Amino acid sequence: MSAGQPTILVVDDERPLRELFADVLRTAGFTVELADGGGTALEKIRRQPPALVVSDIRMPGLSGLELLREARALHPGLPFLLVTAYASVKDAVQALKLGAVDYLEKPVDLDELAAAVRDAIGPECCPAQTGAPGGEIPPQLMAGTVAESAAMRAVFADAWRVARSRATVLLTGESGTGKEVLARFLHNASPRAAGPFVAVNCAAIPAALLASELFGHRRGAFTGAVADRNGCFREAHGGTLFLDEIGDMPADLQPSLLRAIETGRVTPVGSDTERELDFRLVAATNRNLQEAVAEGRFREDLYYRLNVINIELPPLRLRREEIPPLARHFLRGRDPSKRLSAAALRLLVEYPWPGNVRELANAMERVAVLARNELVMPEHLPPAVRNAAPATAGAVTEEAELKTLRESEDAAIRRALEQTNGNQTRAALLLGISRRTLINKLNRLRFEH
Repeated sequence: MSAGQPTILVVDDERPLRELFADVLRTAGFTVELADGGGTALEKIRRQPPALVVSDIRMPGLSGLELLREARALHPGLPFLLVTAYASVKDAVQALKLGAVDYLEKPVDLDELAAAVRDAIGPECCPAQTGAPGGEIPPQLMAGTVAESAAMRAVFADAWRVARSRATVLLTGESGTGKEVLARFLHNASPRAAGPFVAVNCAAIPAALLASELFGHRRGAFTGAVADRNGCFREAHGGTLFLDEIGDMPADLQPSLLRAIETGRVTPVGSDTERELDFRLVAATNRNLQEAVAEGRFREDLYYRLNVINIELPPLRLRREEIPPLARHFLRGRDPSKRLSAAALRLLVEYPWPGNVRELANAMERVAVLARNELVMPEHLPPAVRNAAPATAGAVTEEAELKTLRESEDAAIRRALEQTNGNQTRAALLLGISRRTLINKLNRLRFEH
């Protein structure tokens, strides 16, 4: 391992994830070694210990905790940063007792990963950062896309960082926030851009037909199967498969989907022959999959396979500065001769948009059809928009309640940090929240003060 820049050993049995971690850390200026499991990692550590080990906890063979125990028996001062998809206080406490310097939960925030590695190495040993992975987003990739708010710029920046990897991405957020637009961006920004982009809405296809739609079928497999069908997985070979509304996947199909993700192989309905395929999976949902897992409606192992990288799209009401440019964009696409009056724009900005960007697009289509004059006035807007109470109505009481809650929360965070001498990992455990949640709350505190 390199004697110049600090060397980080990344250990994970999932190739896309360890390659993504390596890309992020190399961009941060580190030399990176890779290992596909605990046994391989232990051999590398025996030959030459790295500056830090970043390891998954749950792996076939030697687990991350076992690797930590054996590696520190050889090199007691070797720092470990453990990563787990199965976040539990028990795992975290055990890791810290064994000597891990920190732990991260999957899906791992890439900025948090780089920051945690720098914290573990120490500022005096950290190299200069070479820039964000992938650099600036090429303007042509953003053509026709409105992302003017800080929140959406951050979303596309995250997508750009992970686009060139093979890692599975789970897009979350309310219905109508633009998840398919982001999925297409991930495809177009990836090395698979020349390949197919295949989109499937799992909620729109009857459960009885979904297996055939996804995996294909052989002629005669069931009544009406008069010819072979490739299926969406095969159609996405060499490209990207986008599974929208994945939270509506029937329970009896979830094991087959899990196997396809894990092995890259699918078996058509009515066939006993597996086909090996090359696809990148992007899934999306507006449901809370963690709740679905707790209620037994969604497989836990499938959830963790899907939730390798999570990107959450904020609702339109939390990025109101984007409403005017989006409205103009949709209206221009329908009728370039029309423009929105200041009064109409004010109503658009005040409306809460429960249907998000999709509802705004439909509203502008209505305006383009019904407004006879060039200038769009309030009376041309949908009744729901015209008659809605201002977004600030009734906010005084709510703001007072929120202020009280935030003050209590802030005081609890400060006490936890004081009790742990500023150790964020232990403070998060004390508060019963993830380290990432604590960091987000600390960032809000710094912003507000």
